[in-house]
Amino acid sequence: MTKIIDFQTDPSKYRHWRVEYDGPVANLYMDVDENGGLFDGYQLKLNSYDLGVDIELADVVQRMRFEHPEVKVVVMRSGKDKVFCAGANIRMLGGAAHSHKVNFCKFTNETRNTFEAAEADSGQKYIAAVKGACAGGGYELALACNHIMLTDDATSSVALPEVPLLAVLPGTGGLTRVTDKRKVRRDLADIFCSTEEGVKGKRAVDWRLVDEVIPNSKFDETVQERAREFAAASTKADVAEGIKLGPLDKTVGDDGSVTYSLVEVAVDRDGRTATITLHGPDGDAPADMDAFTAEGDRAYMLRLARELDDAILHLRLNEMELGLLIFRAQGDPEAFGAHEALLLGNKDHWLANEVLQYWKRILKRIDVTSRSMAALVEHGSCFTGILAEILWAVDRSYMMEDEFEGDNRPLATVTLTDANFGPFPMGNGLTRLQTRFLDDDAALEAAAGRKGEALEAEDADALGLVTMILDDIDWEDEIRIFAEERASFSPDAMTGMEANLRFAGPETMETRIFGRLTAWQNWIFNRPNAVGPDGALQRYGTGVRGDYKMERV
Repeated sequence: MTKIIDFQTDPSKYRHWRVEYDGPVANLYMDVDENGGLFDGYQLKLNSYDLGVDIELADVVQRMRFEHPEVKVVVMRSGKDKVFCAGANIRMLGGAAHSHKVNFCKFTNETRNTFEAAEADSGQKYIAAVKGACAGGGYELALACNHIMLTDDATSSVALPEVPLLAVLPGTGGLTRVTDKRKVRRDLADIFCSTEEGVKGKRAVDWRLVDEVIPNSKFDETVQERAREFAAASTKADVAEGIKLGPLDKTVGDDGSVTYSLVEVAVDRDGRTATITLHGPDGDAPADMDAFTAEGDRAYMLRLARELDDAILHLRLNEMELGLLIFRAQGDPEAFGAHEALLLGNKDHWLANEVLQYWKRILKRIDVTSRSMAALVEHGSCFTGILAEILWAVDRSYMMEDEFEGDNRPLATVTLTDANFGPFPMGNGLTRLQTRFLDDDAALEAAAGRKGEALEAEDADALGLVTMILDDIDWEDEIRIFAEERASFSPDAMTGMEANLRFAGPETMETRIFGRLTAWQNWIFNRPNAVGPDGALQRYGTGVRGDYKMERV
């Protein structure tokens, strides 16, 4: 049986990271256990990482938001001598299946984006304190920080050596962040990304690859001084105590089904389909944010978010051949609206903000999931506000029209709220409705004019909020035909088509990272120059360069 990758962990289980908290400053040490690889067959030498290392990092970043809101500055540093991080482990990349490599890169991208946005979203600024070699994915860790400090000595440098050494690209936004974020001049970036040994000292500052370079004798002192300066200048409100994130209620069945307290994942292997059912509130909305905080990680909106996030990651990495994800939501839409309204009405409260920002990240995770996706707005549905965003993240949505024989649930509705008009932008900087109605202000205004109404099928269809409305006669046949057709197409063609269609509108650094870069990386990871028996990834460390086919394509 294939090993199931578990994305849930906690500090008691960490093998690769440790955190020392000092009031508003947290020192985050990357100290990878070289014998702690997620799979057999490689050692994580020189602070190199695999998916297991990054799962822990994602957990650290998440807990920093919820469990340690007192933190205003996070200093990311190495727990090893003479190396910051050597990047993604080459042996792991060389031996991993193509699908694992690509999904690994996607998850690392999402994790980098999360701590990169922590200052804007949560008031937590990340500093990379680079001492020693910082190469490839290691430099990409630093690039996602808000401020990079480099030791000025003979062994400390930053590098993106993937092209000359491995015949692949930096997989976690390195090329894009160098130009779009660090504003490195294109010709200098060309030299930098073609040079194995990297850049050090004053040149790294002059080329904008780092923010400051510090003499080795003063480095540790200056890093802490800078962290205290940034913390003192922070406008983040002081929060005395966070909430604990406990383990999820989760059961994985022998048939591949996954059951949580509020989310169910049903698997149809023959149809290559997974159906994700989200359940509405199992209790009344808390009276205020004090009551919400007292509920902690059991609060409905946070619990649902955590379970949905885990379900998406589980399907991505553990169920590679389930090509169609179908979303359902069942529950009382008014009850859900009350829970949502508490958060939207208290956005200045630290915990309300963190839960809303978490939902923003989850919706973005759905946007970039490389599966065909559909939503079924059935009778008894709960597609309201935040959950209605899923309707415009997926590729198609089908809605029940009028009564169905033998179905006594309330008629299917879609309800728009303030959540659909600003708080949850896509990677392109637009809301999902703005993306759906690109340059159609009239359609957007018409939708906004119906906020707060429980829209039945005919109205939802007229407003363009769903793809198709179906009555009792056609529902089952149309859904079956759609699912069978989708399963018959080439998964490669589907991934390409869907990724192109989902991101209309402007290109941003984020869409470039997930779209252009990962598309090129996906292609390169299939090419013999990189992964063939004589390719650079297979020959790395042997002293023999890859044998390249030299035609340009």
